[in-house]
Amino acid sequence: MMNLVNRRKFLAGVPVAILAAHQARSAFAQNIQPREKKGVMLMNRIGPSSSELYIANADGTGERKFLQSSTFDYHASYAPDGKWVLFTSERNGDGQSDIFRCRPDGSGVEPLVAAPSVEDAAALSPDGTRLAFVSTREGYRANVWVLDLASKQLRNLTGAENVQSDPAGPDGFFRPSWSPDGQWLAFSSDRNTDWRGHDEGKGWEHTQELSIYVIRADGQGFRRVASKPGYCLGSPKWSPDGKRVVFYEMTTEETWGARRPNLVASVVSQIVSVDVQTGERIVHTSGPGLKVYPQFLSATEIAYHRKGGADEGLAYASGRPGFKGALRSPTWSPDGKTVIYEKVDFKPRPQNKLLYSWDSEWEYRHTDVFPILSPDGKLIVYRAHHPKTEQEIKDYKDLLAQNLIRPTYLEIWTMKADGSDKRQITDLGAASFAPAFYPDGKHIIFSSNVGSTGGMGNFELYGIDLEGKSLERLTFTDGFDGFPMFSPDGKKLVWISGRNGKVPHETNVFIADWVP
Repeated sequence: MMNLVNRRKFLAGVPVAILAAHQARSAFAQNIQPREKKGVMLMNRIGPSSSELYIANADGTGERKFLQSSTFDYHASYAPDGKWVLFTSERNGDGQSDIFRCRPDGSGVEPLVAAPSVEDAAALSPDGTRLAFVSTREGYRANVWVLDLASKQLRNLTGAENVQSDPAGPDGFFRPSWSPDGQWLAFSSDRNTDWRGHDEGKGWEHTQELSIYVIRADGQGFRRVASKPGYCLGSPKWSPDGKRVVFYEMTTEETWGARRPNLVASVVSQIVSVDVQTGERIVHTSGPGLKVYPQFLSATEIAYHRKGGADEGLAYASGRPGFKGALRSPTWSPDGKTVIYEKVDFKPRPQNKLLYSWDSEWEYRHTDVFPILSPDGKLIVYRAHHPKTEQEIKDYKDLLAQNLIRPTYLEIWTMKADGSDKRQITDLGAASFAPAFYPDGKHIIFSSNVGSTGGMGNFELYGIDLEGKSLERLTFTDGFDGFPMFSPDGKKLVWISGRNGKVPHETNVFIADWVP
């Protein structure tokens, strides 16, 4: 039985900053160090663990896998003549996105652009000679680049001084689309906007304001064709006659909800088009639902993706029947008869799975959320929940299908740095998380709401030894205390706390002397 020790005299914290960040904690695992490398960096990736392309008829029938061999593939697009399909793939390494193409039957896969930078959102020109795509090369900013497929010459189309904006603010360029005559490209950009968080600027996640721009293929004629203050306009596509550009439109605040599985069903957006010469607007949809990825199938028909909620799937602005299904990033063939899209999975990656390394001197591997390495590099501490009963397993899988977890019960675990010998340390029946090792490497500090009632309750800091004994409470302030971490010399403790907050849910960073 665990012994709870009262240490009220501990932690007379002093706030040092108003921050809401903690760790995307990476560590260097000494006992899995590969040859001729400085070491291993463990990192977590928040997002799908797999993504496969599927092809189906426009009404959803005949669905099948598009590629014979698929690793992590997404963001497909048809060539204007329908003879090629371009897509982004991480087959060169988990986490490294490059651009490939194949035939419409999925055969003949070949690389087009492969580099250490991020390459994505490829679009082939109508004559098939030039490739527009988004890349972070030369500056780690997303720009639209054009590749001449014959000469292999590359050009940063949005890199000109009159196109770029203040580098201290958002300055990205996304989703290029060729006009039918091959003379223009449309794209979205957040240039000349502000950094802002969700929840009216109080949150940690950046919410994005985008406008639609066009530029000639030679870099001339750059101008904005659609903008709405406080709104995000994205994924532009041209009409068959080249006179209009269609895009989705939602409030900047709702770009947060559009990325959150628990909020996506409540987000509202509409499909809008503008005349690129006059700016005349037409709103093609109405009502609730997140509507994205629009595409002209003809002069009178626009297809789009309905994301999240009971009606998730593909839809058409004319009201003709679409089909329901959990999918992402659809692209329709030039004749509108077939559609390619991706299906994703969120099953956890294996611990220590090899990832693409952007630094040749270090090896990158996957690790779970909030892991911490012991001072001697032999153990990893982490939080986990392993459902046991049939009902627990069912509830877990149902939530996982929605990309959700319920953090009601989390326990503290350790394992060796190679992922073996997993051991449960706590058995509190509470939400215990964000563990870290004491300086002595023999104890663990963590946050838990053990003993709380109602809602998520009161989170305090606790300590425990590696045998799961000598549990002691370290903080005694109602609210939230979490994400503790010791200084390298073991003399200071830093953590996040809701104490002294001026508004609900405000957290501050506190630091205190650590007296063993």
